[in-house]
Amino acid sequence: MHDQNLAILKGLVSVAWADGRVAEEEAEVIEALLDAFEATPSERVEVRRYAKTPRTLDDIPITDLSFDDRRVLLQHAVLLTFVDGEQAESERETLDRLCGRLNIPDEEARALVGLAEERAKEFLHMLESPSEEGATA
Repeated sequence: MHDQNLAILKGLVSVAWADGRVAEEEAEVIEALLDAFEATPSERVEVRRYAKTPRTLDDIPITDLSFDDRRVLLQHAVLLTFVDGEQAESERETLDRLCGRLNIPDEEARALVGLAEERAKEFLHMLESPSEEGATA
């Protein structure tokens, strides 16, 4: 796995800890990205161990992230905040702080977050079971 992908995963762990815990759904997203990034067994152990300890946005290895990697991290972070079905106010605040930490200009950050939120809501709708859809109709 490339160093920047490891840095993205560590950033997502920090976002997952924003509410004081890593939810099961958040851990599943991180596991899926370990697969997508083709992490070695030792890298998987490293990320899992890293995720067991509470993390903050200050723990994100910013210097390992390129201009584009920072935007990928932000978009993944938005998706992560929706993984439990809704985005809490504390998660929105964390995303705002993440934008500052990643040095993404405000206007660009708003556009990236907005697009990622739309995508996340589409994915959530696609994941609803038919019985859930009927219950909300």
